[in-house]
Amino acid sequence: MAAADELAFHEFEEASNLLAETPDAVTTSGSGQLTPQGHVAVAVDSGGSYGAEEEVEESDKTALLQEKQQPGFWTFGYYQSFFDVDTCQVLDRIKGSLLPRPGHNFVRHRLRNRPDLYGPFWICATLAFVLAVTGNLTLVLAQRRDPSIHYSPQFHKVTVAGVTIYCYVWLVPLALWGFLRWRKRVRERVGPYTFLETVCVYGYSLFVFIPTVVLWLIPVPWLQWLFGALALALSAASLVFTLWPVVREDTRLVAAVLLSTVVLLHALLATGCKPLPLEPLAPPPQATSLPLNLLPPPTPRSQVT
Repeated sequence: MAAADELAFHEFEEASNLLAETPDAVTTSGSGQLTPQGHVAVAVDSGGSYGAEEEVEESDKTALLQEKQQPGFWTFGYYQSFFDVDTCQVLDRIKGSLLPRPGHNFVRHRLRNRPDLYGPFWICATLAFVLAVTGNLTLVLAQRRDPSIHYSPQFHKVTVAGVTIYCYVWLVPLALWGFLRWRKRVRERVGPYTFLETVCVYGYSLFVFIPTVVLWLIPVPWLQWLFGALALALSAASLVFTLWPVVREDTRLVAAVLLSTVVLLHALLATGCKPLPLEPLAPPPQATSLPLNLLPPPTPRSQVT
């Protein structure tokens, strides 16, 4: 009997403490009763184990998360998550790369910690294909204007453009990510992006060159350079505005050299995409006949007796 009184007093003491924290709360002696809307229900069982159901649910969730294992990098499921994006997300990220704004971080506002490889992969493939096609079209149009220019299909341009662009999108971000990781050890305040985020930023920054390469078919040199400079400015600005929140914590010298290197490499890629000016083939040398008085005298043949 004394044990029951102590248990009841213990329940009343716990309920009093909870009511002191929430004065508008309503106490119930069971977990199955309903409470009016706008009140906080404090359920105290006879065993003093309120909130046991929440603990059971949390333990179940933890067990489910532990059972769900991350697939290995050699499996298809590991890479499937990097292509799990819809059309709206890809278009939104392309729009963000075409319209860079100061203070607008592409990684934080567009990627939102969910980088993808779908957009960068197809942007690089499309750019390589467009470069090869426009390169051949440039030769065809030039031959129509000047018959002295010889045209032959150059299918190797697809391979050259593809290898160059994919190497740029993977190797340059790898070097940049490694350098920022090294600087993080030197200066703890420098926090780099992940490698996939860096690749994603570089991949989407190349989209502006796809319409630019098509516009380069216009045979006006100054207009071609204008389109190229505009595309380079937009693409480089997207990279600089994205990398600036990371490198600004470093020294001014390191930040200036790093951003200058990024812009310089981007400018080299843009210059390599621009078609070279075509020059007509030199006419073959014509054979000229020497006058008779300049011809060497014939050598006499030795007669055999």
